[in-house]
Amino acid sequence: MNPEDLLQEGGSEEEKKKRSPLESLEVDLKFLSDSIKEIAVEIMVEGLSKYPIFIAHQHEVALGEVIFDRFEMNTDWTIQASTLEEFMERGVIKKELKQRFMDTYKNPNKFMCVFVIVPDGANFVFFPYAKD
Repeated sequence: MNPEDLLQEGGSEEEKKKRSPLESLEVDLKFLSDSIKEIAVEIMVEGLSKYPIFIAHQHEVALGEVIFDRFEMNTDWTIQASTLEEFMERGVIKKELKQRFMDTYKNPNKFMCVFVIVPDGANFVFFPYAKD
């Protein structure tokens, strides 16, 4: 076995394209976990929202505020911070679905709420913070 196989490096461009972009997102979220948690707590403590939302993308997104730029951080994903309130103001979450979102929202001290945007669409993911 080659070292590239263990690291999943190398291989053809076709093989790289077959890999899910979510694999690299998981790596980035684990790497940034402590910092993202600090920001989520800050959003809640300052009374900005009880529902912090982080946006993960690889393109330009006009929602939230950039907290980790993928080019500056040398990661695959840019992470932006937002809130349920902004998602509602912008029409991403409709008013009639607010309660459903709040009921689905996991404990923000244990999970980050990530709105993942990929070319095929977007969806919410609740990703656990790294264990202390």
